[in-house]
Amino acid sequence: MLDDFRRRLARRRLKDERYAFLFDEPPPDEWVSVDCETTGLDPKVAEILSVAAIRIKHDRILTSERLEILFHHTAGIQKESVLIHRLRPVDVAAGVPVDQAIDQVLRFIGSRPLVGYYLEFDVKMLNKYVRPRLGIGLPNRLIDVSGLYYDRKTRVFPQIHVDLTFRAIRDDLDLPRRAEHDAFNDALLTAMMYLRLKAPSD
Repeated sequence: MLDDFRRRLARRRLKDERYAFLFDEPPPDEWVSVDCETTGLDPKVAEILSVAAIRIKHDRILTSERLEILFHHTAGIQKESVLIHRLRPVDVAAGVPVDQAIDQVLRFIGSRPLVGYYLEFDVKMLNKYVRPRLGIGLPNRLIDVSGLYYDRKTRVFPQIHVDLTFRAIRDDLDLPRRAEHDAFNDALLTAMMYLRLKAPSD
């Protein structure tokens, strides 16, 4: 999350005023759960294959208000990546051009806080595309469910070992299992995690 000074500085550095809405006051009690599927885990060389974003309002996950988008790529995708994400070269070749895809993502999330699992990675990936266009990275507040989960588990037992894998958090919070490495499924489960974790614990 950017502090007030850095937000003001980012606002001055914004190169495209069409995206000034990113600095608006966010709608009350609204968040966006976001997940990126990528060609790898190194943001310096990986590319985004798909993005899913789902709006959360109060204590409801608005699956009818979601964005699922494939990014257009013509470069080859390694076989290992296809096995993980089930996205073939022919799928991403028919995706949305990158500039258009990023525009849709930015307009969907707006100024809402972003919710994610190890969200720093997803934001780094998005910023690879956002910075060259806007001159700034995403200014949105960031909420990482792994951090919320860790804080809850260590509140009573500070020395406890906490398994922060996605599966472990999902199972401990008694959430349904869905196909993994799918942007929509991961964003949906992350939204469920957030609502469970922001509710008062027993």
